Amino acid sequence: MQRAAESLGLKVRTPASLKGEAEQAAFRALEADVAVVVAYGLLLPKPVLDAPRLGCLNGHASLLPRWRGAAPIQRAVMAGDAETGMMVMKMEEGLDTGPVAAVQRVAIAPDMTAGDLHDALMEAGAVLMAEALAKLEAGELLFTPQAGEGVTYARKIDKAETRVDWGLPSADVHNHIRGLSPFPGAWCELEIGERRERLKLLRSVLSEGGGEPGTVMDDALAVACGTGSVRLVEVQRAGGRPIAAREFLRGTRIGKGTKLS
Repeated sequence: MQRAAESLGLKVRTPASLKGEAEQAAFRALEADVAVVVAYGLLLPKPVLDAPRLGCLNGHASLLPRWRGAAPIQRAVMAGDAETGMMVMKMEEGLDTGPVAAVQRVAIAPDMTAGDLHDALMEAGAVLMAEALAKLEAGELLFTPQAGEGVTYARKIDKAETRVDWGLPSADVHNHIRGLSPFPGAWCELEIGERRERLKLLRSVLSEGGGEPGTVMDDALAVACGTGSVRLVEVQRAGGRPIAAREFLRGTRIGKGTKLS
């Protein structure tokens, strides 16, 4: 987006913080009618929120008040939610607490990854924000306070939680894999000869049967979980590219009974 703006001759600022008076003064000097924020990593202080004549609008990727915070797309998939959406809300000092003006619901398919969902929400959000701005210009954009119940927080993904726990039920393992795909990626360790290698798991499907958690059950990468099993569909070796599991198996022998740690 920055490259596209600069190619059109538009000035782009990338401040590390908006807390300083100099940055706040520069923002006020724009004399903007409205500010639009989507997936922005910094909290906007009150002087910035108050600077645009019509306020600041945020395109948020959840059905608020569920999944306020930094990682709403990943957390929705990891939780096994069947639906999420894009919302246009008016920003306040609180974390994603402002009133909502527009919503577009998006279904989460059973095998959809966070990356797939991101792309679907990106398209829905672009249309929704354009419609909201048109209504704002016409004085027709109405805001509704968020519900006081059902608040959940989508905390930032921590690398410490990315390792797969094969002891969990298969549905939880599957949601963990797809919720962290493509980045940062769920992973496990695989013993190849006398060395251990980290294997990133990018896509999976629920499978049948079970066994000792973490054990490969057949020659098509079905892996036993605490209950049930998942079949790995796409993986990535360290330093390699994402590849289909069947392609991976052509170059790496992983027989039935192999343990993924």
